[in-house]
Amino acid sequence: MSRVLNAIVAVCPDLGIGKNGDLPWHPVRLHNEFKHFRKMTSTPSVEGKQNVVIMGRKTWFSIPEKNRPLNNRINIVLSRQCKQIAGAHHLATDFSSALQLVTKLADKADQVWVIGGSSLYKELMESTGTRRLFVTRILKQFECDTYLPEISPDKYRLLPEFPGVPQELQEENGIQYRFEVYESIES
Repeated sequence: MSRVLNAIVAVCPDLGIGKNGDLPWHPVRLHNEFKHFRKMTSTPSVEGKQNVVIMGRKTWFSIPEKNRPLNNRINIVLSRQCKQIAGAHHLATDFSSALQLVTKLADKADQVWVIGGSSLYKELMESTGTRRLFVTRILKQFECDTYLPEISPDKYRLLPEFPGVPQELQEENGIQYRFEVYESIES
């Protein structure tokens, strides 16, 4: 049985996910949205295992140093140039190498979460097998320079609900958002 691959991302209406290596709404903080991210990525479904977070090098360095590595998760950082990255649990040259590493860590690893950036989301979204996209729709536009690829209705369907994901409209610091979960449609 192949592993379900998850991605988690917060997007502006134009699918913007970043600006100058930070979140588009920075310096505004969305504490409850961040708690949702932490809960989803760090809560394993199997006791005694840890979830894996896979991220690109730029995403790794966008996390404040005091918060790296993300605790209670196995952190895999992708980089074609770096031979080592201080604090990262594992380093892989590309997405398929990261997934091979997850297979080797099967006795420790539970759910796999891609947490950025843009090219890694694209690779996951175009890969085969069951994929879930946990999307926070920020209902206010901010200036962005990095984007999530279009979520194609031919490839993904919006789930009416998902365990542990609130359905009601959220609001923090004058910014409204909602949580959505998409699942790949097997072709």
